[in-house]
This record gives sequence, structure tokens and C-alpha cells, in this order.
Amino acid sequence: MNKLNFMKIGTRKIGPDFRPLVIFELGINHNGSLKLAKKIVDDAIKAGAEIIKHQTHIPEDEMSLEAKKIVPINANKNIYDLIEECSLNEKEEIELKKYVEKKGAIFLSTPFSRKAVDRLVKLKVKAFKIGSGECNNYPLVDYIASFGKPIIISTGMNDINSIKKAIKILKKRKVQYAILHTTNLYPTNHNQVRLNALTELKKMFPNTVIGLSDHTGDNFTSYAAIAMGASIIEKHFIDNSSRKGPDISASVNTKQMMELIKGVNLIHKAIPGGIKPISKEKKTANFAFASVVANKDLEKGTILNRNNIWVRRPGNGDFRAEEYYSLIGKKIKFKIKKNTQIKKFHFNWNLL
Repeated sequence: MNKLNFMKIGTRKIGPDFRPLVIFELGINHNGSLKLAKKIVDDAIKAGAEIIKHQTHIPEDEMSLEAKKIVPINANKNIYDLIEECSLNEKEEIELKKYVEKKGAIFLSTPFSRKAVDRLVKLKVKAFKIGSGECNNYPLVDYIASFGKPIIISTGMNDINSIKKAIKILKKRKVQYAILHTTNLYPTNHNQVRLNALTELKKMFPNTVIGLSDHTGDNFTSYAAIAMGASIIEKHFIDNSSRKGPDISASVNTKQMMELIKGVNLIHKAIPGGIKPISKEKKTANFAFASVVANKDLEKGTILNRNNIWVRRPGNGDFRAEEYYSLIGKKIKFKIKKNTQIKKFHFNWNLL
């Protein structure tokens, strides 16, 4: 797969030739409340969300008891208890998916265990998201890929060799996939983003859709990522930045998301083309460029030199500034008034 430089989730085509996809990461920002999750979805839709991504956590299948001794850097309790408090049960997640789809968006989720994968298969999700922490969990990557659905995989905390192993599994399973560069710090400082990784990914995985999972608290690096060839931007989203939660500091609000969508679309439109004038520039060139002119009154028979001719706007004359040197040493057959353009007929009677 991935012979073509795009992928599809539902009917949405994703790649360099299509509008950038902004994924609204709901994650665990609802703190385990379905009611709050729906409120965040409402605001995501207002901001223009096409895909709203959840996280499917089933703690007892996701973590061992040792997880109770691990406290994340962005939390004040152990990861097991934190996830247990912030997860939705199957009934709630089914309702959330229906709510997202009723609002006209695509529901996507990251499974963190086999049972989570099975739940999402049961929910008939259109694609899977694999988080950075699972990028090198090759048994789980293979299990997810075995269902043949498109996959977006994040790569934070992994080196290129680790990423290659995951992509090898996806290729073997012949699934469509996209790769997101990520820094797993919440929030991420701008000097920790390492946007050059996008260039490395493009080189290492040609004809592959790439993107950025951006954990900074603003949109600047996301804009830059689009200019560097990213087709997907994933941002944690919250309806109100004053809410509490482990990922809130890495989340953007409704206004910021609206600005992000507008910005990435405009930047995407600005990318095509190269160093070549466009047709509509001709009118501008006519007054902005310069033509060769007489620098003083010139009599018939005068030989042109650097003192008696020069270049001045506009550029609609017979001889553009670039032809100035080619006229040096030529003899004119007509008088030319000072500060008027040199014409072709000045050298040839037949052009009158």
C-alpha cells in the first residue's frame, strides 16, 4: 500500500494534493464525563472539526499493577488511577461515537490494548490511531493492523529504527497509513518540536502521508509543519482553556482551532509553484520593470554608450533593462528625446 501519496478515512482523502486534515484530539480532556465529552464535541464542530479523536482505555487490559507506581510528568497521581478516572466505558463510548457522527464528523480513537481494539472494531470505526507509546509495541501494532483499516501512527519517543519496524508491519498487512512526528511532552516547548524530523520522515518513507501531532499550546509549529509538507495536524482540543486535566496545557481552544484550520488551508494554497512568473504578474511587471531610455537628447547617427543611455521604469519598452548592454556601441538612425524609451525603429527604417 501507500504507492500513492494519499490515504482515505471514509471518503476523506488525505495527502499533499488535498486540504490539510486537522484532527481534534478529545483524548481524556473530558475527565471521564460523557456529558463534558459531548460539550467538547459541540465546540469542536463549531470550530470546523472533520475528525474527532478519542482515546479508548480499558485499564485492566492496558496496564499491569506496576503502573500504580508510575506518576506521569503532567499529573499528580499514578497513571493507572489517572486513566481509570478519565476513561469512558463501552456504553459511554458507543454513545459518544454516535453523537460525533450525528454532528457530521468522523469518530476516530486510539486503542491502548487488545480489548480496546476489539471494542473499536465492534464500533465499526473507519480507521485507527496508534499513539507514540504503542509505536514500538509491535504485537499490538500487528493486532491493530490485522483488521485492515487505515492507520495513523505517531512516533514520539521512538528513533528511526523503531519506526521502521512498525511501518514494516503495516506494509506487511497492506494497510493504508500515515506517519505523525510527535514530541511527547505536555506541553511541548517550541525548541523541542524538531520540525526537521518531517524532512527525515519524507526522505525515509517516500510516497507516505506525513503529519505533526503538535503538543505546543499554540498554532505556530503547526503552520510551519504544513509549509514543510505535512498533510495532517493533530491537536489536543478543549472547549475552555481554564478546565483542569493532565493534557489541558497542551490543548487549544475553539478560537485557536478555527484559526488553525483557516491558517493551514491558506498555507496549503500558497505552496504549489516555483520560481517562475505567473500570468497575472504581467501588468505589474509593465510598470515595475525598467526599459532602456535616452539619458540625454540624442542626434541621428549617435553611437550609444554608458553615458547617453540608461534604464528607467516602466518596463513596457522595446528594450528591457536586461538588454541594456547589447545596445552599447550601436548607431541610431533617428533623433531620440531625452528620457524617452529607445525603440527598435531607431535602428531600422523598415520598422517605422
